[in-house]
Amino acid sequence: MATANAQPPWHSRSIEEIAAHLNTELNSGLTAAEAQSRLARDGHNELRERPAVPFWKKVVAQLNSFVVILLIVASVVSAVLGDTVEAVVIMAIVVLNAVLGVVQENRAEQALAALKKMAAPDATVIRDGSRQRIPARELVAGDVVVLEAGNFVPADLRLVESANLQIEEAALTGESVPVQKHATALIDEGKPIGDRKNAAYMSTMVTYGRGKGVVVATGMQTQIGLIAEM
Repeated sequence: MATANAQPPWHSRSIEEIAAHLNTELNSGLTAAEAQSRLARDGHNELRERPAVPFWKKVVAQLNSFVVILLIVASVVSAVLGDTVEAVVIMAIVVLNAVLGVVQENRAEQALAALKKMAAPDATVIRDGSRQRIPARELVAGDVVVLEAGNFVPADLRLVESANLQIEEAALTGESVPVQKHATALIDEGKPIGDRKNAAYMSTMVTYGRGKGVVVATGMQTQIGLIAEM
């Protein structure tokens, strides 16, 4: 769940600054020992699912607020006073609010499950000076990742090399047109994700070209992980 985000944001920093900040070598990558140490410190690069919540608990959670309780009391009072129409209308509002809340919560759970399915199972990294194929969940901040067409991006990366690299970022931005990436670009701090041409994000897909990037965030600290936490 590590993050290497710094102030100012890493997409506004040069490749050299990023490498120095993450204490990594762009040509040889991390050593296996250093990668293992960072993995033990920061945890695995994976999206964390929340524990399953029973349906009845979701409903109770929707009713457990001062406003909702006040509406229920108002409905009961109206019924006692003989104003059944008002009582029914108020209770209908309460029920509708609870249903919408549960539906929204279920959709969030389904969205996270879908995001997990889009996560890359493996990644090509440079460690100890050679290319290696490793489980993507073992990536750590500072790893140098190799990207090729057809790959899902396995973590949030600051690109350090790009050759006609295009990445489809619909999972993050909703934009289905692939974005042309440029590793040497420096992006203003305030630019939105879609305008960060020197970055690649977890669960997006390389559609053309190739490149390399340094891992700057993993797991729930990636942009897709932060969205999943909402």
